[in-house]
Amino acid sequence: MIALHAHWMEGSTFAPLAEALESEWRVIALDQRGHGYSDHTQSYEREDYLRDLDALFDHLGSEEAVLLGNSLGGINAVQYAARRPERVRALIIEDIGLEVPPEMPPVLHWAGVFGSRTELEAQVGARMLPYLQDSFRATEGGWRLAFEPREMVMSEAAMGGSYWADWLATPCPALVVRGSDSRVTTAEHATEMATKRPNTQLSTLPGGHVVHRDSAASFAATVQEFLRTSL
Repeated sequence: MIALHAHWMEGSTFAPLAEALESEWRVIALDQRGHGYSDHTQSYEREDYLRDLDALFDHLGSEEAVLLGNSLGGINAVQYAARRPERVRALIIEDIGLEVPPEMPPVLHWAGVFGSRTELEAQVGARMLPYLQDSFRATEGGWRLAFEPREMVMSEAAMGGSYWADWLATPCPALVVRGSDSRVTTAEHATEMATKRPNTQLSTLPGGHVVHRDSAASFAATVQEFLRTSL
């Protein structure tokens, strides 16, 4: 399984899921470009992310994998499956719809180096702090985020658009997971994703946009049951 994180996050967010599935699945959770410990770049276009996935498959020597993606990672998974269906055994799409706006919430004020971790925490804010803590970095000059907020705005702008054609282009088993309190997806849109595409299931779990963190045990159990019954 290749797990793809959301904007602002990194591969380590899937460590609990990897531990929960380790008896049956090897989970590879990379830091996507501009995130975590991966390099920064001047380009965050759609094709850039898909080429990165091609390179990862080649590096691993894997012919196929299950793709799991949250938010940004979900769109990357949907598009990659449409381009390379022979490589994708199944899709697990976590709390992202197929009609994506090109703007993200204000993040540019997160940029720079702060004198202490507490100052950076205050700048990020209490609501987002639980999801961004893995991206905190201590430097000689103070505390900063692993990603550049300006680059995240670029990436989101490139992601804006409709992905229905990509979603409906693939026949592999798929699971759509929505957080019941999500501010990003609606129950109606998630239901439409599941009903319009054959071989697709829908599960709604307690939590917000990052369901695998908000409902870690239930998310892992849902994913495991889907894989056991669908593959």
